[in-house]
Amino acid sequence: MASGIERGQRGIQSIEVGGELLRALVHTGRPMPLKDLARDAGMTAAKAHPYMVSFGRLGLIEQDDATGHYALGPLALQLGLIGLQQANPIQIATPLIDALARQIGHTVALAVWGDRGATIVRIAESAAPVHVSLRHGTVFSLASTASGRLFGAYLDPLEVKRLLAQEREHGAPSWKDFEVLLREVRAHGISRSEGEIVPGVSAMAAPVFDHTGRIVLAIAAIGPAGIFDTAWDGALAEALRACGDAVSQRLGAARR
Repeated sequence: MASGIERGQRGIQSIEVGGELLRALVHTGRPMPLKDLARDAGMTAAKAHPYMVSFGRLGLIEQDDATGHYALGPLALQLGLIGLQQANPIQIATPLIDALARQIGHTVALAVWGDRGATIVRIAESAAPVHVSLRHGTVFSLASTASGRLFGAYLDPLEVKRLLAQEREHGAPSWKDFEVLLREVRAHGISRSEGEIVPGVSAMAAPVFDHTGRIVLAIAAIGPAGIFDTAWDGALAEALRACGDAVSQRLGAARR
């Protein structure tokens, strides 16, 4: 993903080459010796060293006097904090769900957790002749929908129990039985629903996490059961997971 910067625009190659060292340092997540950084960035230590000197002068990296290992510096940390403050999950995810809807041929929605449960805030409808239409502001059932169970799997159990108790009047399962479903969601990293609310309509939902590991969005695909692949390891599930992971990474979430 180009993050709003066109790949075809002319850049400065030396900066991009040096950036691979920063990328390697971020990806590893711990202080590293020069030889390991250089190896992960695809260059020799001799070539990497001048970049690290310049990055150190800028405050992007710092070197431990005792070990000689390199870590992210104060400027890199400041940039990261500012980026997290500016990151808007819905704004980041919206263009991605448009592309996802075209890719999978089903309607895709973004849902946030509200006072009444998972609530639709963005919709990308499929151009396919047969698709499911949704409305903004629709609230998904906690117990009976893919998005509801997805949030249930990752939110504070006390909050989930409170809402589940309210749905018990409408046939929601006991907490013990619901926990079995939530463990299944966490095991697969995705949630699914097959005709539970509307016969003949299926759904899957993938989570988006922020830098604290908190779930902030559900990316849900909804479509006619006859042409909707609900396999845990199917192409649709993988596309949803990839989309959720892409947004999560933009929000600073750790790789899962």
